[in-house]
Amino acid sequence: MRRARVAYGGAIHHACEHPAGLRLEDGRVVAEDQVVWLPPVEVQTVIALGLNYTDHAKELAKELTVSAKDEPLVFLKSAGTLIGHRGQTRRPADATFMHYECELAVVIGRSARAVNRADAMSHVAGYTVANDYAIRDYLENYYRPNLRVKNRDTCTVLGPWLVDAADVPDPHALALRTRVNGRITQQGNTCDMVTDIPGLIEYLSGFMTLAAGDVILTGTPEGVVNVNTGDEVVTEIEGIGRLVNTIVGDELFGRA
Repeated sequence: MRRARVAYGGAIHHACEHPAGLRLEDGRVVAEDQVVWLPPVEVQTVIALGLNYTDHAKELAKELTVSAKDEPLVFLKSAGTLIGHRGQTRRPADATFMHYECELAVVIGRSARAVNRADAMSHVAGYTVANDYAIRDYLENYYRPNLRVKNRDTCTVLGPWLVDAADVPDPHALALRTRVNGRITQQGNTCDMVTDIPGLIEYLSGFMTLAAGDVILTGTPEGVVNVNTGDEVVTEIEGIGRLVNTIVGDELFGRA
């Protein structure tokens, strides 16, 4: 089942797919462009992975300060970074290299603490698509994500759907791709993760408690390119969804 959260008619609604667009929980059917899309779950902590695809690590090899052989590179993001499908992401005027990152997002469904690998997937509620932008100008050195790079308002897009874990037979065999203005710029497959989902849950729950509503962003493959104001960026994951986002300038955020 695919579920969404949207704003419509002055209220927030849970919704599901319908041939004409979306069916709200009260039974009304609305078109996709009649609603404001929100992240498909009420997110608690966002846990993001860097360098979790070998090809992406190679792509950045000249700038790396860690390697894919080290422990998973993990950082946290605040809820203020999140926007939904069809949302707008700000590109600061001083940025010279801002890029998307198409990622499979894992949504935790029940508390996990010191979980072993064999039991890890039972804690997963489902999956959604993430597009987690980075501004490379602001890095201290690549790759050490800091707040100005990865914790910016509007820089993390989630959605459109939460797909139940039971409906995804193998989350490690999904094609990923990104299109910028209709042109494919990034392709990969979740089979190429350095640390897979059970490994990530085992690792993370070994030192922190994962709670229902936590979201793990599992990393991105190679193929990141600069995006500019006015670009439409579409990140897609096979069987999970197609997430649309537009890059806008400072003026829409009162910072011109």
